[in-house]
Formats: sequence, structure tokens, C-alpha cells
Amino acid sequence: MIRLYDTSLLGEPIDMSKEFGRIENTYFMGMRVEEFDPETATGQIRWERYSRKPRLDFGKYTLPFTATESWEFPAYEEAPSFPFCLQFVDAKTVRIRLATRQSNLEPRHSLMLVEQQLPVSTAWSLHQHDAQQTTYISDYGSVIIKYAPWKIEFRDVTGKLLTRTHHLADQASILSSDPTPFCFIRSAKDMNRSLAASFALSPGERLYGGGESFLKMDKRGQKFNWFAYDPLSAQTADMYKPIPLLWSNRGYGMFFHHSCPMTCDVGHHFDGANTIYIGEDELDLFFFFGTPKDILSSYTSLTGKSAVPPLWSFGLWMSRITYQSEQEVREVAHQLQEYQIPCDVIHLDTGWFEHDWRCDYQFSSTRFDNAEQMITDLRKQGYRISLWQYPYFMPSNPLYEEIIAKGYAISDGNGYIAGEDAILDFSNPEAVHWYQQKIAGLLHLGVSAIKVDFGESAPIHGSYYSRQQGWKEHNLYPLRYNQAVSEITQKVTGNSIIWARSAWAGSQRYPLHWGGDVENTDNGMAASLRAGMSLGLSGFTFWSHDIGGFVHQSPRELYRRWMPFGMLTSHSRCHGAPPKEPWHYDEDFVEDFRKAVSLKYALMPYIYTQSVLSAEQGIPLLRPLLLEYPNEPGVWQIEDQYLLGTDLLIAPILEQGTTSREVYTPSGEWIDYQTGKRYEGSTWYPITEGDIPIIILVRAGSLIPHVPVALSTDAIDWTAVKWHHYESTGSQLEENDWQIALPVNQHYVWISGQFIEEQTIVNTTLHPDTQAGNSLNQDEIKKLTSQWTYHKHSK
Repeated sequence: MIRLYDTSLLGEPIDMSKEFGRIENTYFMGMRVEEFDPETATGQIRWERYSRKPRLDFGKYTLPFTATESWEFPAYEEAPSFPFCLQFVDAKTVRIRLATRQSNLEPRHSLMLVEQQLPVSTAWSLHQHDAQQTTYISDYGSVIIKYAPWKIEFRDVTGKLLTRTHHLADQASILSSDPTPFCFIRSAKDMNRSLAASFALSPGERLYGGGESFLKMDKRGQKFNWFAYDPLSAQTADMYKPIPLLWSNRGYGMFFHHSCPMTCDVGHHFDGANTIYIGEDELDLFFFFGTPKDILSSYTSLTGKSAVPPLWSFGLWMSRITYQSEQEVREVAHQLQEYQIPCDVIHLDTGWFEHDWRCDYQFSSTRFDNAEQMITDLRKQGYRISLWQYPYFMPSNPLYEEIIAKGYAISDGNGYIAGEDAILDFSNPEAVHWYQQKIAGLLHLGVSAIKVDFGESAPIHGSYYSRQQGWKEHNLYPLRYNQAVSEITQKVTGNSIIWARSAWAGSQRYPLHWGGDVENTDNGMAASLRAGMSLGLSGFTFWSHDIGGFVHQSPRELYRRWMPFGMLTSHSRCHGAPPKEPWHYDEDFVEDFRKAVSLKYALMPYIYTQSVLSAEQGIPLLRPLLLEYPNEPGVWQIEDQYLLGTDLLIAPILEQGTTSREVYTPSGEWIDYQTGKRYEGSTWYPITEGDIPIIILVRAGSLIPHVPVALSTDAIDWTAVKWHHYESTGSQLEENDWQIALPVNQHYVWISGQFIEEQTIVNTTLHPDTQAGNSLNQDEIKKLTSQWTYHKHSK
């Protein structure tokens, strides 16, 4: 059924909560369970009719709920019953489904899930069943279904209430419609049905995730739309990468397994309720029990863990808007060599076609004498080429007519394209194949990565090959787009790498994503950090952003502070309005730029190893402190410093004119990477930046592998690994375990061992990456590690 929606501008995010305030709609409250089979965990819910009735009191009108009878001809069912069920996926994961239109719950095919047939866990047992409720328990918590009124409660293993569905009978305020109870509506304008899934919030509760949000990481008190959108900014509530996952500091998480427009009200309208307004006639909810890491691991087990991008992708990406000729590209490569600045990728943005922005997948013949030879020559120097493109084809594009003639564009359902541009329909397998051949041609030319730009504007009013309307395809478009480019890149080059702006649940399988069009301001820098941490708390291991800001030329002082922060994320790209190259500033800036880049290249063994560990667990490399130290109450509010892996604490300098800032040190002992000064944990300290304008603290007891700085990752000497041991005060240990992920054949192999009295002892290979092919044998490992050195930092 076609959806009618209330927006004033094309492509504008849809606020689903508006439908739940309309007097003309019919409301249905889930009142009681009419039948339930505890063995199959399936039953029926009776939904009773309500309406919003205008009420005048003390000089104002309100719209409270009141029970109502139907006024319909011919007569329809007054209080319909619809099915619901529980599915126990594993000991920490329960799936709750309910319908509001169909008489049964059909299997759902989903692009978001890695397995369509989910396992049935035996870790849950029926604990109690009587006339009032049914309770299921596992080693991690319990789920209680109450019959009258119908509710679902979730408790931890100690019995503490985590949350519960919010029923009309739970209303504690004078107005019966505050907050919106768990209900569904039948729309008076199109007869579609939508759900309000409302859950109780507790005092002091905080919720995280939700996607790449530029606002506060704690979503309590916020309202936002899960609707992919190009906000043209990095400081609004709109998101390039909305992800319908929320999790709480109380020990639970919720993944709303839908692609329709959704609006999330986390105690914004009413402080005691978290209400998700879902533009669909079903609820499909995965509920997770556990710690933050448990929740992210469970979520990514369902939707996919990130592949590990190739080693070279962790190096510097040098870019601007835009290099427009072979001469410019070669000059950039020459200057990088001349100034001895490490770099792995040179990115060509919108100007490599004959006409800027007119994406036809062909290098300009007037400005690139021989693109293939250029790529080959640069590759010999250690540089790879990344190319911009997008899936919107304007009428002046030579591919426009072909796309329309072949039916590859999203239509409006009336035989026309859905807009001014021909927007490629990635739900059409033939369109995907056509598109992938265009991308493959570039990859065969020697291009290493494709920038997957845009993707947020799939028309909501469009008609798609999948036979779904834009209502369900709009948010899936980024996922389909990411997948199409990732899969052809993997097939041609063997590498899992894209550079994408838009995303949806499951896009983390296709690394990596960057943070969009950030302002060149202190606030833009701070918002980028929040966004990267929020995306990480939404299941994404890898993330990047435009160092120095995107919109205008980067102010020198800001760019200098931003540079080390940008290098100490998983991936690092300088991009935006020109000039971005450091030699266009001054000699001192070049020196500072080189130091920041060299820092990352020296730490590459640590960064790569931590990246592999993070991907295997389904957690981010760039971590808010709350992920590693969830039992320290103070860290839940910190959003301007982070951990890079387990052992490095990073605090960027976020304000102009400052060289120091307050830094929180988690429990333990921390050592300043640049000065060697030691700090006790669980305390705030004013700390001054070092030679590089950023604060880096190392967890005492850590072994941090370094390598000599090379001009590209291809040139790293892996026989020259130097282990820096940051000893804890008072430590007497002479034996220290280590492990390292070593890049092999575009993948990696684990090597582990100990340092005993400063001698390197190699135990064995732990386990090779399954795609790595031949692992290293013991002789090769011995030869590789024979020159590794160990350095103990003084206490």
C-alpha cells in the first residue's frame, strides 16, 4: 500500500511521531493476551480501540485518549486480535515480533541480517507459567510476559528490572496520552498502520548508539529520525548513517529490525519513556542482555562484523576538492616525496571526468594523458589511487539515456524517473551488474578504492525493482550501495575496502565510512569526534572524517590541532576545500604535519593489531571510555576523549588558543606518551600537549609495538619491530606476553610470544585469518622476529 507522508520538502526526514498526535486516526492499545503457548512462545494480543478526544480545561485544549466504539459501515471487528511471538536466538538475545494487520507472522527476508535462518537457542528455559504470566530465563536474564494488561518485562540475572513495555495502564501523569503508550494507529489518510513501541526509562538511565550522531552521545532527552539524510553539516540531529540500535547503561540493548522511517523519542517529550515510532504494521525487535561489549558483539553477530581493510588503507589519504589533471596528481605525489611525508593514497574527487560532477566512469582525455600509466607509476612510488563517484546521473550525463532505456533508474510508478536525475536502482540485479562492470573497469585499470559518495536521497515516493516502495527502500539504499561497491572491489582486487558516506544497519560489513561535510570550526571538530564514537557504539569498527574540516579552507591553527586527532583514528584523510596540502601553508606547518603523520606510521603495528582485535569482537577501534571502563560512573559522560584500542588514551585539543585541557584517567596508571610523566587513574588532571599538539596517554603495563617510519605501508620493515614496554610503577614481572597481527597476503596472521629478561620468545602462530591462504611457517616467523627489539620505559 502506498504511504502518504507529511513533509514540505523533497527528501526531508519523516517524523513518524506526528501521526500519533492526530485526532482523526484510530488508536489500538494492546490490552491483554488472549492465548499463549509457552512451549512455542507464541500467542495472540487483543487490541482495543481508543481515540484522542478534545478536552477543554482551564483555558486550554488537550487530546487525551478515551476508549471508543467504531463507527464503520459495514461493521468491522471492534477489538481485533493479532499474533505475537518470542524467539530465543542465543543466551543473550531474544527476538520479539508482533503483527497489527496479518493473522500470522511470516518469515522475513532481510538484507540487514547475515543469516536468514536464525538459530533457536536452548539456553533459555521455561521458568514459570500460570494464568497471569509466563517467564523465561537464561544465564543472563529473564523475559516475563504479563497477560492482563499485556506487558513484556526484561530483567537481569539478579532480577533487577531493565525495562518493560509501557502500557496505557502505566500512565502516571494527569494526561492519559503522556507518554505515548505501546499502541498502533490506523491512519485516516491512507489506512496504513504504524506502531509506537514504548518502553520505560529509569532514573539515571542513559542510552547510546542510534548511528553517526553529531549531538551528545547520551541520547536521553533527544528526539531524532532514523531516516538517511544529507544534512550538509556535522552539527545537526540529522544523520548520514542512522542505525536503529539503542543500548542502555542498565545492561540491555534493542535493535529495531526495520527499514521504514522511524522516529526515536528518548525521554524527549516525556522523561519516563523511550518511544520508537515505526512506520510499519509489524514490530521486529531484537533485545540484547549484557555489557556494552556484549551488546555490540551480539548485534554484529546478527548484522555482520566488519572485515579488516587492507593495511595500506590505514595510512594517510591525501585529497582535496579536487585534483583535476594528471599533472596535479603527479605534482602532489612529488611534493609528498620531496617533503618526506608518509602517504598511501591519493584521492581524486569530483574532477577526474571530462566535466566536473558528470560521473561517466571515464578519465578526462584532455587532462589525463594516460591514466593507467599514471596509476602504475604512482603505485611504484607507494601510492594507490582512490576515485570519487556517485549513483545519480543528470540529463547531461552520457549514461543517462542508457540507464533509463534499460530500466535501471528508480521510477515514480507512472513510467517516469523519480526526480530530475536517473538514480540507479540497486534493488535491480541487472542494474547492479551494469554498475559493477563500470566500477570493475576502473579497478582493472589499477584503481585501489572507490569513494561511495551520497546515497541518502533514494526517493521515498519511488517505485523500486524489489516491488517495494521507497517507504522501505529509502533506508536500505545505502546498504545496497555499500554492498555493490564492496563486493566488486573484493572480487577484482581481493581487498574489502570502500570509502562511503551513507549507511544503514549491516553496512559495517563493508568498511569503511567517513563523517560527511564537517564545518571548519572547533565545534565541527568536537562534533566529528562525537559522531565517530556514536557510530562505533552502533556496531562500526572503522571510521574516518575530513581532517581540518570540509566546507572552507582549513584555518592553519585549527588544521594543526586537528591533524594528530585525524591520524589517531582508524583511517585518516585530509579532504575539503583547497588547499589541503601542508606545503601551501608554511615550513613550520609542514613539519607539524609530518610529525602527526609519522606518529601513526610508527604506531602502525599497534593500530593494525588493535583493528583486527576490534573487528573480531565487533567493537570499534575508536572507543569511548565507557566501553572499556563501564563500571566507572564518571566515564559515561565523557565525549571529548577516547581510547584507540585498549592501551592508548587520546585527548584532542578542541579549542583555539589553548595548549592544555582537563583529561580523565580511568583506573590504573597512565603514562604520557610524549613526556613520560605518570598519572594515577580515576582522576582528572590538567595536561599540556607535547611537541605534537595532542595528549596521548599509555596504559601502564602495555607493550606497544613500533616500526621505523616509512613513506608508505608497503615500505614498512616488519623485521624492525621495536616493542616499547610502559612498565607499571612497582612492577616486578620479568615475563611479558605479547601478540601481533602481521599483514600477510592482503590479510593477516597472529604471532604471539613473551619477552623474558628482555629476550624475544616466539611461541607459535595463534590462528591465521581464514582468507590469508598460506600462513607463515616457524622458520619464517623466527627469521622475521629475530631482529625485534625490546625497550623498557623507566618507572
